[in-house]
Amino acid sequence: MNIETLIAEHLGVDVAEVTDEKSLIEDLGADSLHTVELIIQFESHYDIEISDEDAETLTTVGSIKEYIKNYA
Repeated sequence: MNIETLIAEHLGVDVAEVTDEKSLIEDLGADSLHTVELIIQFESHYDIEISDEDAETLTTVGSIKEYIKNYA
């Protein structure tokens, strides 16, 4: 499952809406609990550990994809 699909399924949005420039909170309707749950999903799915400091910077779909590409 790709990053866009994970986000779309978790937030209940169409995967076509999940593009690199979209903000999880402002554009896709996530709240702070959603973002924490998504970080946990990414850690589990990609077998990585995302620090709290790094998680705070992962605000857009593109930033998440770049982070996972670099650390997974």
